[in-house]
Amino acid sequence: MSTTHPFKGLLVVDFTHVLAGPACAYYLGLLGADVIKVESPEKGDAIRHRGGTDPDSAARAMSTSYLTQGAGKKSVALDLSNADDLDQFHRLLARADVLVENHVPATMTRLGLDDNTLAARHPHLIHCAMTGYGRGGPQENTAAYDVNIQASCGLMDATGTQESGPIRTGAPVLDYGTALAAGFAVSAALYDRAQSGKGTFIDVSMLETGLTLMSSTVTDHLKTGNVPERRGNLANSRSPGAGSFPCKDGVVSLGVNEPAHFTSLARALGRTDWLDDPRFATRAARKTHATELARQIETKLAEKTAQDWEPILQTAGVPAARLRSLPEALASEQVQTRGFVQTLDDGVQVPTLPFRIGHAPAYRPTLPAPRLGEHSDIVAQWLDRGAP
Repeated sequence: MSTTHPFKGLLVVDFTHVLAGPACAYYLGLLGADVIKVESPEKGDAIRHRGGTDPDSAARAMSTSYLTQGAGKKSVALDLSNADDLDQFHRLLARADVLVENHVPATMTRLGLDDNTLAARHPHLIHCAMTGYGRGGPQENTAAYDVNIQASCGLMDATGTQESGPIRTGAPVLDYGTALAAGFAVSAALYDRAQSGKGTFIDVSMLETGLTLMSSTVTDHLKTGNVPERRGNLANSRSPGAGSFPCKDGVVSLGVNEPAHFTSLARALGRTDWLDDPRFATRAARKTHATELARQIETKLAEKTAQDWEPILQTAGVPAARLRSLPEALASEQVQTRGFVQTLDDGVQVPTLPFRIGHAPAYRPTLPAPRLGEHSDIVAQWLDRGAP
């Protein structure tokens, strides 16, 4: 067993589509698992044909959204309404350690693949089911995408400004948050199976993932009854001096939440007079005079660009960062040093995991994203002999 690739030797069957499910299987593969993606013969994973801004790739069933979490897998085309193909699917599950799927329960029941049936036939199997709303309740069979869950969990209503109204986040954070949550659950289930020798069923809810990402806001509401307000770029801490501030050019985000942070900010900006000013000398006073403090911070920051201020503030111990575009973030020395973007043998660049184990280098997929059914023959032969 590899200490840096702890899932080496495990077999994962990826019966998923779109983003959250495929991303979960992709993460398991980065950690060493062999991943076999099962797709319908007609068009495969729907995300192959849409998503991203490259229509030519999408027309070839290799959209950028598919490439994001398609690498490192083998693709098998199976029509599970066909008895022979369904039998081959069960033969895969008989050898697999984990099944990841993100179909509504009614679909799995129609295919004869509901959790009770699978548990009886494959008791060793860890069955990870990812759905929009989770099992039970009136919405368990309701289809959902990231944008639907952002709307239903309250995240969209809490995002934006009073003027803008609700705004979804600029990226499908619920899809990828759910993928990470599912990977966490699979890890826990594998640990449990190592003790008990038995597989288990995992029920992952995108809705509850969204609520989990809002945990501090949820607790605040439950305790106080207050409904979260759209605060734009102001920090959730509501601390004076925490938020986004314009500079001579660009914007700096400040996280001045502790007294020591305010002291560091005053010194970095050359405004040590704030430390003796009765309007700003204490946290309570700063809160009372928050508008004036923000005005004075903006006046000082207007003297330099955000690019100039960032190293000054960070060196002084102020939690600060300049607003970057995605291209700027990817080109930053920090991201480059960490190796978060990996280049595959086919030249495609993809994101990796946000963590490393045992001082491992950045995780890199072992294979480029497969074409639909590319490995059908190889896997069929393996089921009769050999290894994938």
